[in-house]
Amino acid sequence: MTQASEWLKVESLDLEGQGVAHNEEGKVVFIDGALPGEEVQVTVGRRKNNWEQASIAALRSESSQRVTPQCKHFGTCGGCKLQHFHVGAQVATKQRALEDALWHLGKVKAERLMRPIEGPAWGYRFRARLSVRHVAKKGKVLVGFHERKSTFVADMDSCEVLPKHLSDMLKPLADLVMSMDGRDRCPQIEVAVGAETTALVLRHLEPLSAGDVEKLRAFAAERGVQWWLQPKGPDTVHRLDEGGAPLNYTLPEFGLSMPFKPTDFTQVNHQINRVLVGRALRLLDAQRGERVIDWFCGLGNFTLPIATQAREVLGIEGSEALVARSRENASANGLAAKTSFEARNLFEIAPSDLVTYGAADKWLVDPPREGAFALAKAVADLHQDPSLAPGFVLPRRIVYVSCNPATLARDAGLLVHQGGYRAAAAGAVNMFPHTAHVESIAVFERDDAV
Repeated sequence: MTQASEWLKVESLDLEGQGVAHNEEGKVVFIDGALPGEEVQVTVGRRKNNWEQASIAALRSESSQRVTPQCKHFGTCGGCKLQHFHVGAQVATKQRALEDALWHLGKVKAERLMRPIEGPAWGYRFRARLSVRHVAKKGKVLVGFHERKSTFVADMDSCEVLPKHLSDMLKPLADLVMSMDGRDRCPQIEVAVGAETTALVLRHLEPLSAGDVEKLRAFAAERGVQWWLQPKGPDTVHRLDEGGAPLNYTLPEFGLSMPFKPTDFTQVNHQINRVLVGRALRLLDAQRGERVIDWFCGLGNFTLPIATQAREVLGIEGSEALVARSRENASANGLAAKTSFEARNLFEIAPSDLVTYGAADKWLVDPPREGAFALAKAVADLHQDPSLAPGFVLPRRIVYVSCNPATLARDAGLLVHQGGYRAAAAGAVNMFPHTAHVESIAVFERDDAV
């Protein structure tokens, strides 16, 4: 058990952004707010047999990378965990987290470490889900992120990671909801910034009164935003009023415009997404005569840029509705003839399914946090037992974009140790500055590819 008088040396950060130390008994102590190299005394809030969770009680030796947080709500608001850590050190730590995960979980070491992708550290968050809470005792409505380790909504009037026009809108939004009849039945506002417009999605648990609808319209006219309404699940989202610029993001390097709905999954950080797509395609190096498969294709974020370079691209996603949207995006960008899309459950896929979709020169894999285990396992099975698909040739290169270093490492272990691939390169992507989230990109190649 860690004693209150004991000084602990912080060794590293974990994937949750907590400092990691060991007490005199050798037990791991996770310390909220502590940085590598610091010496701290702690207050333990939770004890288990093998670890303890604590907060800083005293700081004796401060990290040279500790900085003053830019946001006045840091520490209370749970939206950011690392504003007290220099952004350059954040990136280095995420790169190390990727390397450690690949080695310790997958026993894989990339032949080449790529320079991390990083960009603006402030005003980058083009999508966010804001909680709304009417606090009768305070006589006000709160609009913002949850407090750290709490279900309470932080009392905030600005946010440094939101674009300035959204940050400036937090207090007016709170005042708007406070003035509405339905203030107690509107728990959430989702925001999405496009290239030409900003959309606000109001979750309302009961039908809005005519007066409330008019207040929303007046706010939209004053602020230049679109209101979307969500009375039930995500499928019920719809525009309050038609007209105005469409919600879209652009990939200028490829001359593409990607329409999306405010509740669609799109990258939070549009600037970094552009760099990520560009790097992924350079690594993929699709040629005019090649066929490429884009697994977990979403709205076509990678599929459509690949189609500007390759002969043919097949995008595969888990939802029929999403596949239909991908087709629409391909058509709108003049790429329907070079693309095709199919829907299937990518978490249940066998070697025979790979054969059904046909051989491809290269793959792009961009799974959710759960990773692409079934896909990697099917590859490993085909490599281990070619009789499962005589004559079938696996892709000579796979570019894998990951939002979870643990599942990337697991899948990399399969591809390298059982699938016949080399881990040619890997690098971190700082998609979410000031958070512990680690995005990354890796390249796998086959030596026996013809």
